[in-house]
Amino acid sequence: MAATATKLEPRGRLSAADWEEAALATLAESGLGTVAVESLARRLGVTKGSFYWHFATREALIKAALERWEKSDEEIVVAQLDAIADPRERLRELFRRVSREMPSHVIYAALMQSLDHPLVRPVMARVSQRRLDVLSLAYRQAGLGRNEAGHRARLAYSAYTGFLQLSLQLGLQRLGHEDFEAYVDHVIATLVPA
Repeated sequence: MAATATKLEPRGRLSAADWEEAALATLAESGLGTVAVESLARRLGVTKGSFYWHFATREALIKAALERWEKSDEEIVVAQLDAIADPRERLRELFRRVSREMPSHVIYAALMQSLDHPLVRPVMARVSQRRLDVLSLAYRQAGLGRNEAGHRARLAYSAYTGFLQLSLQLGLQRLGHEDFEAYVDHVIATLVPA
């Protein structure tokens, strides 16, 4: 997904959520270092004064934006899968879902480049641990022992993070549609127990 810089239409008073969403969009497009009050105000078509109605500092905005992303990511990636009773089908659907480009994945990749930021590291640790726990549980429910389930969960999560790094951070040539679908099928066949 190619994120594009957009300037939102000027409108009435902005909410904190508007600023948070703009911060996340900027982060996804060009990294955490580019999230700045002045450029966000231009993007939103307002003055910087609007920002200070909601946040005392840039750091407060980043913290709120990261909390918004973490909650949204959990709802999109994890919570919707709980309804799938069969653990193997849950894993297949998870792999299908995370193989599609979504803003959450682009934000995740951008945050991986900012792990030295004190607000980013704890969020990424929580998100990663939650995802590993979801994978481990599904693998245990699919019949793997505790240790084997943990190892398989790490392998699956490493495949996800590695693929994001290759495609979004290193910019390697993207696979064509058919090749990409074959890759996803291969990941599922390799990582989901029979």
